[in-house]
Amino acid sequence: ELPHSPRNLQASLNADDSRSVDLSWMRPFDGNSPLLHYVVELSENNSPWRVYLSDVDPTVTGAMVKGLTPARSYQFRVCAVNQVGKGQYSTETNRLMLREEPPSAPPKNIVASGRTNQSIMVQWQPPPEPQLNGVLRGYVLRYRLAGLPGEYQQKNITSPEINYCLITELIIWTQYEIQVAAYTGAGLGVFSQPVTEYTLQGVPTAPPQGVEVKAVNSTIIEFTWNPPPQQFINGINQGYKLMAWPERSPEDVITVTITPDYHGTRHLGYISGLKKFTWYMTSVLCFTTPGNGPRSVPRLVQTHEDIPGPVGRLSFTEILDTSLRVSWEEPVDKNGIISGYLVSWEVQGKNQSRVASTLTNTTLDYKVTGLTSLTTYTLEVAAMTEAGVGTVTSSTISSGVPPELPGPPSNLVISKISSRSATLKFRAGDDGKTTISKWIVEGQVGSIGEEEEWKVLYVKENDPEAQVLEVPNLTPFTHYRFRMCQVNIVGPSPVSMPSRVIQTLQAPPDMAPSSVTVRTASETSLWLRWVPLPETEYNGNPESVGYRVRVLRADLRGEASTRSVNDRLEREITLEGLEEWTEYQLQIQAFNSIGSGPWSEPVKGRTRESVPSGAPENVTVEAMSSSRILVTWGPVPEHEQNGNILGYKVMYKEKDSGSEAQVNVVKGNLTQSVLLRNLRKYVQYQIQVLAFTRIGDGQLSSPPVLEMTKDDVPGPPMRLVFPEVRLTEVRVVWQPPVDPNGIIMGYQVAYRLDSGDPNQFITVEVGPDSRQFTASSLTPESAYIFRISAKTEQGWGTPAQAVVITTEIRELPQPPRQLRVPQEHVQSRQLHLNWVPGGDGSSPVRYFTLQTQELPNGDWHTHSSTISHNSTSWEVNRLKPFTSYKLRMMATNDVGDSKYSQETDAITTLQDVPDEAPTIQAVRPSTTTSVLVKWQAPKEESVNGVLVGYRLYYRELQYDSATQESKRSINSSLLHTELTAKSTVKTVSNPSLTEFELTQLQKYRRYEIVMTAYNVIGESPPSAPVEVFVGEAAPSVAPQSIQINTLSSTQLELQWEPPPAETQNGIIQGYKILYWEMDNQNETEKVKILFRPETNMRLKNLTSYTYYMVKLSAFNAAGDGPFSEPRRGRTLQAAPSAPSFISFSEVTSSTLNVSWGFPLTPNGVVDGYRVVYEPTAPIQGVTKVVTVDIRGSWQRWLKVRDLTKGVTYCFRVQAKTIAYGPEAEASITAGPVRGSPGSPVEMSITKTGSMLNIHWTPGETGAGHVTGYVIEARPSDEGMWDTFVRHLPPTSTSHSVSLDRLRQGVSYQFRVLAVNEFGYGEPSAPSAAMSAQLDTPFYEEWWFLVVLALCCLILLLLVVFGLVLHGQNRKYKSCGTGKAVSTVEETVTLDNGGFTALELNSRPVHVKRVFLRKNGTSRSPPRPNPAGLRYSDEDICSNYNGVVSTESTALTERPAEMSESEATDSECEEEPIKHSFVNHYMSDPSYFNSWKRQQEGLKQTLACSYDECASGDTESYYQTVVTQHSVGGVYTPAGQPAPGSRTPVTGFSSFV
Repeated sequence: ELPHSPRNLQASLNADDSRSVDLSWMRPFDGNSPLLHYVVELSENNSPWRVYLSDVDPTVTGAMVKGLTPARSYQFRVCAVNQVGKGQYSTETNRLMLREEPPSAPPKNIVASGRTNQSIMVQWQPPPEPQLNGVLRGYVLRYRLAGLPGEYQQKNITSPEINYCLITELIIWTQYEIQVAAYTGAGLGVFSQPVTEYTLQGVPTAPPQGVEVKAVNSTIIEFTWNPPPQQFINGINQGYKLMAWPERSPEDVITVTITPDYHGTRHLGYISGLKKFTWYMTSVLCFTTPGNGPRSVPRLVQTHEDIPGPVGRLSFTEILDTSLRVSWEEPVDKNGIISGYLVSWEVQGKNQSRVASTLTNTTLDYKVTGLTSLTTYTLEVAAMTEAGVGTVTSSTISSGVPPELPGPPSNLVISKISSRSATLKFRAGDDGKTTISKWIVEGQVGSIGEEEEWKVLYVKENDPEAQVLEVPNLTPFTHYRFRMCQVNIVGPSPVSMPSRVIQTLQAPPDMAPSSVTVRTASETSLWLRWVPLPETEYNGNPESVGYRVRVLRADLRGEASTRSVNDRLEREITLEGLEEWTEYQLQIQAFNSIGSGPWSEPVKGRTRESVPSGAPENVTVEAMSSSRILVTWGPVPEHEQNGNILGYKVMYKEKDSGSEAQVNVVKGNLTQSVLLRNLRKYVQYQIQVLAFTRIGDGQLSSPPVLEMTKDDVPGPPMRLVFPEVRLTEVRVVWQPPVDPNGIIMGYQVAYRLDSGDPNQFITVEVGPDSRQFTASSLTPESAYIFRISAKTEQGWGTPAQAVVITTEIRELPQPPRQLRVPQEHVQSRQLHLNWVPGGDGSSPVRYFTLQTQELPNGDWHTHSSTISHNSTSWEVNRLKPFTSYKLRMMATNDVGDSKYSQETDAITTLQDVPDEAPTIQAVRPSTTTSVLVKWQAPKEESVNGVLVGYRLYYRELQYDSATQESKRSINSSLLHTELTAKSTVKTVSNPSLTEFELTQLQKYRRYEIVMTAYNVIGESPPSAPVEVFVGEAAPSVAPQSIQINTLSSTQLELQWEPPPAETQNGIIQGYKILYWEMDNQNETEKVKILFRPETNMRLKNLTSYTYYMVKLSAFNAAGDGPFSEPRRGRTLQAAPSAPSFISFSEVTSSTLNVSWGFPLTPNGVVDGYRVVYEPTAPIQGVTKVVTVDIRGSWQRWLKVRDLTKGVTYCFRVQAKTIAYGPEAEASITAGPVRGSPGSPVEMSITKTGSMLNIHWTPGETGAGHVTGYVIEARPSDEGMWDTFVRHLPPTSTSHSVSLDRLRQGVSYQFRVLAVNEFGYGEPSAPSAAMSAQLDTPFYEEWWFLVVLALCCLILLLLVVFGLVLHGQNRKYKSCGTGKAVSTVEETVTLDNGGFTALELNSRPVHVKRVFLRKNGTSRSPPRPNPAGLRYSDEDICSNYNGVVSTESTALTERPAEMSESEATDSECEEEPIKHSFVNHYMSDPSYFNSWKRQQEGLKQTLACSYDECASGDTESYYQTVVTQHSVGGVYTPAGQPAPGSRTPVTGFSSFV
């Protein structure tokens, strides 16, 4: 049975070896079978169990486990093995932690680079994981001056995550050697090899020595000096700066740069262009690349004296017939000490009359005498110094005639207009009795208007008789308007009248785009960027402006090509289709429809390095022996190299074989031959060669070159088997040799008894095509040895040997036993298998077959079937790293295959370095000194273990500054080693990350970045390199403090602050403004680009009263930054657009309903409408224009009731916000339309009790079916027809109306209209007038009259008694009712030709009194809130006290605001009273509901309306408007009644 598990397993640290563990256990029961061995397994850091000791002597009860890794934890278990098999494992030991040790290897890949002039940045990678020997705690960095003995200074980095250190406080421009060591808790490891690096250059710390300065002439100063001491330059001397500044203006420094001369020599330099006779402070400094050193001690020097400039303000006074006084001021540019003045004069045009006088330097005027009266003289004045007479100032003057201000020029005519000039003809004004010394032309440029600024465009001097001026230096394609003035000695004239407006012609642009930069985009493209032209430089139509780019190889090979960009706002282009690794020269120009502008300064850029596009030339091969071939080749043509050739790869394989080609790498571009070794003999190989750069492999040479190795003796035949064995004969079968090494010419079969003489063989030769041989006459039951060898021209090859037994009893073999894989022989891709052969079944084993299974779910695959029969071990290769396998074998003899052996335990191969690198997807600059790298992780199956992290290698590319010749001569293998050594590495220890930011890079450098993935074994191959330019990055923050200010209804002003300086990542070139209407972004979004770093802008042509959302982003040469959060602003209101439509409905002979749509663009809050209508032709010679203002935006309809049948009216409607907008217009003809029904007939009206019954008979139906009837009513006190009942069914022929709906005491007429789908038909004939009074009212009863008479008598007596008493006390005060009555008569008059409203004076006043008395307690018909009327209780008697009669009341009606006589608010006003007619009746609910006083000063815009039903009804009412005539059609302004006109009464007189 199986053995028991060992007991009492103990593990302890070995006292002598810290990396060993001692195990001990008790011997277990052996299962009645001797123990063969013990198996020890371990688990490291909780990893899966693995066999560590596979064959421990069964006689011992302990073992030493060696070769463990410090600072890792281990568990152990043991099992025993006997003949039956492997027993159970023992109980696991407790986890045992090995002691830490100091790292046994230093940090690797140490890179040092100078960061500043006193600091060096050092970076490294941690030591390999297996050599850490513990938990990494940190690093110790030590440094000292290179090449000098001395103690090290140390820095302790206490974090294992930090793999860099900045060493500061170093000496400027000095070399240091640096070493790094790692440490764990056990101590410090070994230091790395020293690396050396210089600190960067610094600025000089000493000024130039021995500085001397002297003036050479009036504008030049000479400097001489010695260089500073070498040890104080702190770098490479880049030159000197000479500086000079005026003694009193230290900020106006003039600087001249001088290149350095040989050290130790006296240097010489000059500054020119200085002011004359001026004291200057001078100094010299030395500078290096980082900056300027200190200045030398300033020295004072004065430039030489020179002749002075012209005197100032020459003028004349005391002008008499024979004398005058001339005065002047000192010259502005004295250029020395003024020694005097020279005054001369002569008769104009007569040099011989010249008289001169020399004056002292203090004299600034002179009286000239001896002149001839009324004669024109020329006077000249000049200042003098020791250098001579200065510039002369002259003027003409007539003796006896004082000069005065000149008059303005006139008659400005512009001609000969070109793109840059215009000719101005004019008539000169009065010269002011002296010479005109100057003509000044002013102009308005671009924006023309009365308030625009006038600028001086041209000044013409010393041409007093000019009549034509050519104004130069104008801007093409620009509007101008000119004006002039003329100047004489007294002063300037008034300006002339402006000229007409002109526009200069177009011209090509004057300038090229600025800030042109080029960057590498790819292997075949360059990226060009520029700042577009400002609008002022277009010189033509903006739509025609574009850019043209010229591309030419820098070596001037090939033709130049051009690319055009037609968008004037575009600022970049990617130039595709270029050659790899080629330097180009690029220029850009602007163009418009007239022509092209100048080319910019050329900029150079190189395309990126790529793989070679061509193959090495002249590939030749020669077989040197049977296993070696010499391959030689020529270089890749230069134009196809596409980069620095780092080496070559020779690819070779057997012709027509499916195997992959083998590669022989030749490093360096100087070696162009290789000897291929260990080739198969007499085999034809196809060979190709390629070149590779750092980017990758180039093209293979084509066609492949074929070469055959030389022949040799053949290898042994294969698969010797004996399928037929008898007692006296056997048949042997074989296969040709795997390596024939030539042409097989035959085979030799040799055999002998195994027990016989080893040198005596029976030999038989057979032909080359033979594959079998039968040997007979053999001894039964005997062992024979057979040898078979092949032959080529080179001789007999190695024989294949096999043993056979002449017997007829043969069986299948037994499978191999005891398959074991010692753990120490397990590697990442191969392992060593041992076994014990099984029985051969009386037939020798010919070969073994090995199968592998990949766990957990793999199938069994044959790994090898050619394992020699006499082998007991085998190297199993072609395995995958970090993968578990099981193995099994079988043996094959002449009879057949054995069964498969017992499977081995699961065996896990070790980890290996990853096969695949991560893929860099993008490298984007994030700041000016950092880039963000994004990558894709390698496939999981290629990691070959547990992925630990990534490493990013980056280095600065120097090829931009190297010459092509030096590149070609560099040995690329050395170059590659050097570049790798100079790469800086960053380790990303989190394998789940896919991006990392590389920081602290140098500005304006191009970097190459490659990545690797790594596990505990090592790193993957590097990824494809990616290049990136560092130094330019888009702004990382949006503009700040954005404010939106409203300027007008179409303009918003934006103000903002630029992004913080540390986030600008370069110079801000401009801003992008993205704006759109809120809630409508997709359709209204627009972009404005401001190509200047200004912080304000106006958005124009916006929609009025609309919310806009605005976002801003800044951009620099690298691109656009992020947008800000949207900000909101709203434009002001403006006049709205016209109403969207006008429609008419319910059109009858005299009324209609007009409605309109809301404005499509309200441009604000619509608070009302204006409706204007008028007949298109005068009616009886009168044109009536009606204007109705309606407040509020909810009502968009109006009922019009004063139309004339058959007349066409034009309706115009305007909407109002802050102002009225444009009108919508439509016309309509009053009256039934064609197809409408005829008038109902036989209309009658009867009164029954409290009801009125209206009857009619249908008339003609018209072109359609009648859809209903409408009843109209006309009160006797209004005279206007209005809708009374609507929507009666089409089958009705009568309708009853309650008298409660009518106003008592008013007579009504009625008529009926039929309605169909075409509209309203002709009305029926009006009915007879019908009173609204009820039958037999109570006041007609006899008893009421008796009671009334008695009451009147009593009242009369009381009045008489009261008057008597009152007369005794005080005088009766009258209320002045006559004035009120006259007011009524003035306000309401009769229009003889009108049909408007019923006026108040058209019936006797006593009728009103009776009506009021009769209805004093009755309820008035409900009325809508009057819209177009104004009511004022001040219009009633101010002293109403119950005694005054009702005739004293006055009603002032306010119609809707008319264009004709609009009543004022001041009519019939009296002083305020405490008790009024209105206040008296406000307490009565019926009056309160039917008549509400309107607020003072509030103009109602809704027209008066009439309700056809009682207040409890729900039917809608229509607004009505009644108009008045305008005599003669003349328009009368509102509030100013025309003579003879009268205020209309708009249908509300029934109120009283």
